[in-house]
Amino acid sequence: FRDRASAQKHIDSGAQKVIVTAPGNGLDATFVIGVNAEEYDPRNHHIVSNASCTTNCLAPVVRVLHENFIVERGLMTTVHSYTMDQRLLDALHKDLRRSRAAALSMIPTTTGAAVAVTEVIPELKGRLNGMAIRVPTPNVSLVDFVCQVGKDVTEEEINGALKEASETRLKGILYYSTVPLVSIDYNHSPYSSIVDAALTSVVDKRLVKVLAWYDNEYGYSNRLADLALLMAKHF
Repeated sequence: FRDRASAQKHIDSGAQKVIVTAPGNGLDATFVIGVNAEEYDPRNHHIVSNASCTTNCLAPVVRVLHENFIVERGLMTTVHSYTMDQRLLDALHKDLRRSRAAALSMIPTTTGAAVAVTEVIPELKGRLNGMAIRVPTPNVSLVDFVCQVGKDVTEEEINGALKEASETRLKGILYYSTVPLVSIDYNHSPYSSIVDAALTSVVDKRLVKVLAWYDNEYGYSNRLADLALLMAKHF
């Protein structure tokens, strides 16, 4: 039910609205809470996407960086816990790498998460891309985002902007952490994105790296609930 024709079946059966819990094709809109959800229009948006867990992690970070420092181009790698779309044992799969036993290897594969960010921040269209490395952990993932910005910056300025956003307009969505934790510590985190401030780095004043953790199950489910509540208010 990721494309419009399939999702429309719910509408035809009596549902007033449909939220696709993945990137979709031909839908009315894609929303990421904290980035563009204020654009929801109940008159025109009936079948919408909540994007992916990775897009929900990346988009708030990109928004803050772009608003403060102008993101000119960027590449993302998500180090992602393995999912149902992989094989527990070596077996057939259209993606040969995903056909390998998920719990035994680090598996490079594709992701549309970075490109999907441009659906909610359209001015960056054509300037973001990314890939995934699936790893043998059951939950919690990590976005590694590298970008070139349009003005000279320092690590302190990058972290300052992210911290400020986490305490104001993105409170409850973006979290700013200075504690040296690892993936299991973020299990059951309700945030879309947890910036690991100690890992922020800047090279030659304009090349920026930011790392952000996310519970790819629980955090995403919280944003799904937020979007459902937002849409319900307009019934």
